Amino acid sequence: MSFDSLGIHIGPLYIRYYGLLIVGGMLLAASLAAWMAKRDGRDPDHVWGGLTWALIPGIIGARLWFVFFPSISMVERGFTPGWFLTHPFDLTNGPLAIWNGGLGIFGAVIGGGIGVVLYARRHHLPFWEWVDIAAIVLPVGQAIGRWGNFVNQELYGPPTTLPWGITIKAASRVGPYTDMVTYPPDTLFHPIFLYESLWSALSVVVLLYLWLNLRDRFKKGDFLLMYLVSYSLIRFLLEFLRVELTLIGGINVSQVVTGLAGLLALGILVWRHRPGAPQTGYYAGLPGEETGEAITSTGGGDARTA
Repeated sequence: MSFDSLGIHIGPLYIRYYGLLIVGGMLLAASLAAWMAKRDGRDPDHVWGGLTWALIPGIIGARLWFVFFPSISMVERGFTPGWFLTHPFDLTNGPLAIWNGGLGIFGAVIGGGIGVVLYARRHHLPFWEWVDIAAIVLPVGQAIGRWGNFVNQELYGPPTTLPWGITIKAASRVGPYTDMVTYPPDTLFHPIFLYESLWSALSVVVLLYLWLNLRDRFKKGDFLLMYLVSYSLIRFLLEFLRVELTLIGGINVSQVVTGLAGLLALGILVWRHRPGAPQTGYYAGLPGEETGEAITSTGGGDARTA
């Protein structure tokens, strides 16, 4: 067994720290979700079942997003969507080579979300209440997983004089920052990953507090909307600092996606709580859901007394 800056060598097996952090983040997020479910009188096994169904489509979605929306540095090196599509079996840099990095969080959320929807429909679960739990714990995985970007020397911003700036090795630099004369090895850069990690951790604390103490002031689905507003806000702002962008026609794709998603989620949240809107409370139910009575589980359903 041996160690290097990116992972662990165990015989022919190479385990990257990035992957360990992502898996650790998912497990911790799922454990918190299971605790929340059990505390709420639900079957926590559905958390692990839902995670299983979300895992594969989440990975596929994350990789597809990376393939169809590569960063500018990837495009400059010739790795365009067209190249990926014409080299499907290139196991070094091709679309299947996820072990060499390249996952997009937007695709992961979309793919994982599809898996969760299918699992909820398969087991006849009250969808919005479970999705709210998922939205609260998702930033746990993001907060931990972003440290994988630190390990990989990626997700950084322009040079800074702030004391928490980080150094970036020459091989991991992009754009003008590859000039080691103008930007010597001790140059400090904004740790974008750290800003997002801290914001995600704060989001978990705030959302969990609201869910535990003030839930009846909200409606089902509100926690998902609040998560979308929170993440969209920080990602939109951090895109102004990122040096590794995804551009189409000179337009920052990530910034457009988060900007639109955040505004849409905020608009829906405000509209749902507008003056004169029905104040149903969290447990009043949405159309098509059972209200005011116990929902029992016989191996596939949800167990809670509303």
